[in-house]
This record gives sequence, structure tokens and C-alpha cells, in this order.
Amino acid sequence: MRSLSSLCRSSWLSRTRREAPHSILFSNTLCTDNSDGVQSSRIKIFDRHFRRKQLDRAAWLMRSKDSFVDTVAENLLDRLEDCKKTFPTAFCLGGSLEAVRRLLRGRGAIERLIMMSTSHDMVKLCRDAEHGVQSENIETSFMVGDEEFLPVKESSLDLVISCLGLHWTNDLPGAMIQSRLALKPDGLFLAAILGGETLKELRIACTVAQMEREGGISPRISPLAQVRDAGNLLTRAGFSLPGVDVDEFVVRYPSALDLVEHLRAMGETNALLQRNTILKRETALATAAIYDSMFAAEDGTIPATFQGSCQGSFILCQRVSI
Repeated sequence: MRSLSSLCRSSWLSRTRREAPHSILFSNTLCTDNSDGVQSSRIKIFDRHFRRKQLDRAAWLMRSKDSFVDTVAENLLDRLEDCKKTFPTAFCLGGSLEAVRRLLRGRGAIERLIMMSTSHDMVKLCRDAEHGVQSENIETSFMVGDEEFLPVKESSLDLVISCLGLHWTNDLPGAMIQSRLALKPDGLFLAAILGGETLKELRIACTVAQMEREGGISPRISPLAQVRDAGNLLTRAGFSLPGVDVDEFVVRYPSALDLVEHLRAMGETNALLQRNTILKRETALATAAIYDSMFAAEDGTIPATFQGSCQGSFILCQRVSI
């Protein structure tokens, strides 16, 4: 049996066909093409250290069953039922690990599953939750690691799954390339990410409130990939047979404050490197009031939109209302 360290390197969704497999163990400098040993994504958008803290907090706040997260994970895993081949060795990284493991239910004929997160607390949560999963004869391992620097041997995986995690990487194409290299010939890459139209109502309310109360705006919601770019990203990463589906989910909350609490429980709050860490109370209250006045339904609830897109070798989530 190969060791755990020889089996981990992934990101996004795609079936891949490549030349003869190699047996090179990747180092942290091999995530993207570069000539000077420096990661090619020179612009750092997200604070990865703060992102880990978000997931640590989410591990304690996470709901036992989240209807939105479960829906995204279920849609992602449904793609396995469309494949006739089996995937003995699978790698699940970042995002909603617990939902993926709980909803897997034998799909893909997986024999060995490796689960990775940047958060130690999230890994511990998934390990503890493993006892409550019905026996599926799956050998499950857990590890702490970074999606931007995957410690996985080339051509060692049959399946890579990422559910709501990759949109937080600074070098998304590089992370996808690492996943492709980790896959065996004709391996499958499945991923779900939040996209550009996500939380558009909250973006509008924040912008209006900041202009009214502070006379200017600062980024309060992280930038996200557009659906139209999804296929290009897969092609750029070298995946074959890419396909994209877009889903829209609308979930309603009693108030904007309930929406923010849900985002915290999912680990989806602002993680920009140059974020403004101070939010004035009057601006926050104005945002909630504007959100309610502009978007509230007759029953008093407010919608939060997240957009989701699925590709034949990739899945993108962009707009959903909670």
C-alpha cells in the first residue's frame, strides 16, 4: 500500500487524458510554470492565513446539515453517477469536506479517500464525523494542507473533488494544473466554486450604505470568477472534455444579519488581503436597512443569491439565494 504522502495533489472538476504517467513527487515550487522559482501568481488577492482562521471558526459554527451546502455537494457528486468507470483513489480538498463525505453514499466505487483542509479544526471535525457515517468500506485518511501547494505525487489519483473551496485560492489556474498533474490518465476532476454573481444583493446594499455613511466604498465582499471564464480555466489547465453547467439557488433569510451569520458558519466571509478590518456600526445597520428596503419579499424575508456552475470536468457555483 502506498503511503499517504504519495497520494495527494488536486483542485477543480475535469476528466483528463495525458501521456505516459510519471512518478515525480511535487515540491511547493511546482504549482505553476515559472522561471525563477517564484509562484507565477504575483498578485495576492486573498489572505490565506486569515482564510485558515475563517475555517477554524466555521468548524465550530457549522450547522449539522446546511441545505445550501448539501445541495451544492449533492449536485457535485451526482456527476459520479454519470460515469461508468470507477475511482479507487479519491482526493477531496478544501471547502465543505464534511458534506461531501456524508453524501458520498458509495458513488464512484471509491476505495480510498483522502480529505485535506488548511484548517486543523476542520480536519478534526471531519475525522470526528467519520464515526457517524454508515460503513461503506472506504479507507479514509485526513491531512492538513494548502490548496495552493498540493503535496501529491503525479499520476497518483483517480478522482479529485473540491466543493466550495477553490474560489479562495490566489492562483486558481495553478491550483487546477496541480490537480490535473495529480490525476491518472482518464481521471476525473470535479469542483464547485462560488462565482461572480454571488451575493449581488449584499454587494449593492453595502455599496449604497458606504456611499451614504462614509462618502466612499471599500471592498467588503471577495471577488469571484465569472461563469464565462470557467471553461477557459479548464482548457488553460490542460483538462480535456470540459463541460460547464450553471445552477442558481435562492435561499431566504429573516434578515441580513442572519445571512452574515450563515456566511460565517460556512467560512465564506471577506478574506481579502487588503480588506478594511473596521466596519462602523452605523454602516452595518444602514446596509441591513437598505438590503431590506430594496430586496425584501412580502413575507419579510430577504434573498441572498449564489450562482453555481458545473462543468464536465469542473463545477462552478455562482449565484444562490439563501
